[in-house]
Amino acid sequence: MAIEIEAAPSVQLSRVADSETHGENSPYFAGWKAYNEDPYNEASNTSGVIQMGLAENQVSFDLLEEYLENHPEASCWGQGAPGFRENALFQDYHGLLTFRKAMASFMEEIRGGRAKFDPERVVLTAGATAANELLTFILADPGDALLVPTPYYPGFDRDLRWRTGVKIVPILCDSSNNFQITTQALEAAYELAESMNIRVRGVLITNPSNPLGATINRSVLVDILDFATRKNIHLVSDEIYSGSVFSSSEFVSIAEVLEAREYKGSERVHIVYSLSKDLGLPGFRVGTIYSYNDKVVTTARRMSSFTLISSQTQHLLACMLSDKKFTKNYIEINRTRLRKRYERIIEGLRSAGIECLKGNAGLFCWMNLSPLLEKPTREGELDLWRTMLHELKLNISPGSSCHCPEPGWFRVCFANMTEHTLEVALERIHKYMEQRRT
Repeated sequence: MAIEIEAAPSVQLSRVADSETHGENSPYFAGWKAYNEDPYNEASNTSGVIQMGLAENQVSFDLLEEYLENHPEASCWGQGAPGFRENALFQDYHGLLTFRKAMASFMEEIRGGRAKFDPERVVLTAGATAANELLTFILADPGDALLVPTPYYPGFDRDLRWRTGVKIVPILCDSSNNFQITTQALEAAYELAESMNIRVRGVLITNPSNPLGATINRSVLVDILDFATRKNIHLVSDEIYSGSVFSSSEFVSIAEVLEAREYKGSERVHIVYSLSKDLGLPGFRVGTIYSYNDKVVTTARRMSSFTLISSQTQHLLACMLSDKKFTKNYIEINRTRLRKRYERIIEGLRSAGIECLKGNAGLFCWMNLSPLLEKPTREGELDLWRTMLHELKLNISPGSSCHCPEPGWFRVCFANMTEHTLEVALERIHKYMEQRRT
C-alpha cells in the first residue's frame, strides 16, 4: 500500500528543480503521454494511439537476436565465464579498452572507412543525451549560448539547457532551401546573441538526419567549420544516425572534413555518437564523445564517472562490434530495410496528397501539412496536431515542438513499428484526407 503523506506547505527546492527549461510541457512529450495511456497493439488494442513520434530503429532486431543466439559468450556470465571477475569489479571511467577499440573501429566502418578514430579519444557516456549535456558543461558556462539550427530535436531543450544553465540561440532555417544551414543564418544568429549580450561558445549541428531526415553536404560543413574558426567557437557534430543513411556515400562526417584539412582547427571540433539509432539499442544507453581537443577529452573522461556504462554492456558490445562479418552484414541489411520503409511511407503519404521534404537519412520524414491548417499560425498547427493525436490516434510531432519557424510541418517516424502497423497508420491518414476532400 502506498504511503499517504499529509499535504503541507512545500519546502524550497533548487533552481533546477523549479526550472521549466526541461521542456516537458512540449507537445512532443505530451504526445508520448497520450500514447503511453492508450498504446496501439495489433492484437489487443487496434484503436489505440500509434507511436510515430519516437525515432527508434526496430527494423533489424532479428539480426541482433540471431547474433546473441549464436554467440552466447557475449552475454553469458555463468560460473567460470571468461573475464567475469575482472568485469564484475569496479572499472575506471576510461571504460573497457576492448570496447573503446571496437567502438572506434565501428565508427570508421559505419562511415565507409573514410575517417579514422583513435580509441584513446573515445569517451564513453550513458547515451547521446549524457554526451551532449556533458559537452555543454565543458564548453560553456551558465548564461552562455550554443547556436542550434532549426528545426531541432525537442530534447535539446532539456539536454543542453536544463541542468547546465546554458541558452540555445536558434539558427533560423526555412523551407525555401529545404531548411539547409546558410552562412547568412549563422551570422544572423551570432549577431542576435551579441545584441542580447550573450556570449556564444559553440555551434551544434545534427548530421546526418536533423529533424528533416537529411544529411549536410561537404560544402556546408566546410562553411560551418570556417564560421566556427572565424568566431573562435566550438563545433559539435551530433552524428548519432551515421549508419542509418540510405547510402554510406551520402553521409560526410566532420571527421572527413578535418582529415582533408590536415586537422587544421580540429581542437574546436567534437563528435557525439551513440548506438541508439544505428543498432537500435537505446535501452543499452551507449554514447560516446570523440574530441580532437586533449583538454576536452581529459575533462570529459573525468565527468563521465557520472554517466558510466555497465561493464556487462561494454563486454557484450565489444564482442558484437568486433565481429566484422556481423557488422558488415548488419549495416548493409539495415540500410536496405530503412530505405524500403522510407520509400513506403513517402509513397503512402503522396498518394494521400501529402508531400514531404526529400530525405536521405534517419528514421523519419518531414511532411508538409500546411495546406490543412485553418490558420497559418502555431495555434493552427497545434489544433491540427490535437486532431491527429485524439481523432486519428497518431502521435506525430508538430514542427513547433522542434522550433520550426514555419507552421504546418510535422515529423513522422517510420522505423519504430512493424510494417503492418505502418500500413494501419497510413490507412488512418488516407481516410482523414478523403474526409477533408468531401
